[in-house]
Amino acid sequence: MKTDVRADGSRVVFLDWLRIIACFMVMGVHACEPFYFDADGNTFFMSKSAAFWSSLLDSLCHACVPLFVMTSSYLLFPVTRPTGEFFRRRLVRVFVPYVVWMCIYTAAWGDWARLPFNFPFAGGHLWFVFMLIGLYLLMPLLSPWAEKASKEEVRGWLILWFITTLFPFIRRFWLAKFGAPEFGPVPFLWGEAPWNRYGAFYYVSGFFGYMLLGFYFRRFVPAFTWRKTLALAAPIWTVGMAIVWSLFYFRIPDCAGYPVLRPYAFALDLETSWEFCGFGIALMTVAYFLIARKFNFSGVFYRRVVRPLSEASYGTYLLHMLVLVPVVGYYRQFFSPPATMILTAITTYILASAAGVLLRKIPFIGRWIAG
Repeated sequence: MKTDVRADGSRVVFLDWLRIIACFMVMGVHACEPFYFDADGNTFFMSKSAAFWSSLLDSLCHACVPLFVMTSSYLLFPVTRPTGEFFRRRLVRVFVPYVVWMCIYTAAWGDWARLPFNFPFAGGHLWFVFMLIGLYLLMPLLSPWAEKASKEEVRGWLILWFITTLFPFIRRFWLAKFGAPEFGPVPFLWGEAPWNRYGAFYYVSGFFGYMLLGFYFRRFVPAFTWRKTLALAAPIWTVGMAIVWSLFYFRIPDCAGYPVLRPYAFALDLETSWEFCGFGIALMTVAYFLIARKFNFSGVFYRRVVRPLSEASYGTYLLHMLVLVPVVGYYRQFFSPPATMILTAITTYILASAAGVLLRKIPFIGRWIAG
């Protein structure tokens, strides 16, 4: 099996490219949100153009979080270090910078009461860190199995996980056919109940699948030629994108014309196809990862631009909302919805990345702030 090109003994080149691409995609997702939410948190589409472009561009970028998970698992799973050492390294790299920025977002908007229990409202993107920490807690437990598992075993678990990515649509079908269940607004499946949220497939669903998928690619999937890569990725991406975008956009009600104003819950329903662990996003994630593995360009541009941006990507992620909010507010005064979304994503990425790189250079404390 051909191994992935490395710039040195420790870095996998394509993962650095993938990090900066996924980080930019995060900016793309958040640049679209002001065009289907209003300032009060309601679902709000000002115009058909805003509805079309926000749904299209967001759909293109929504695989960003799964790609980050696959990047982490590709490098870290199975865990080869002693468990204590593994957690200490993750503590410095991930948790400490998270605490710093959680306090910054809380101080900027106020919200100290919820700080011990969850991320602050103004830092909604910080949910990702909690999920990632949960996967880190799981990795040492599953590593002994992963070290011995055959390709067929891992593939079997992945098939089971892919089945669980259909559950958001099964719940939607239940609601359409039978209405809300007796005990609440969300349909319960296969052992779930008001007194039990841990159904039969709970432990083999969610982001666990992307963790396993990153490991599967590293251990069992060879580096394909460009021709084979595109032959596999193109149809997978097309099907995934069709599911993700169409099931959002074509359910926006325009019979009464625009603007469209609905409660917050309506957007959550539209986002069924955007669930990170949903079938369409899973397909797009696989396609993007296949293509990213071909980005093995390790020349001067990689060393001077790509690698520093990749190393700063966690800090860029943590701080970017402080940049994005004023940027989108400025651009939307002068530009059309699609231009505003694209310019906001580009400008936010440039400014937040520059800040992330500079913060990491601060002596002694840079890594504690920006990872």
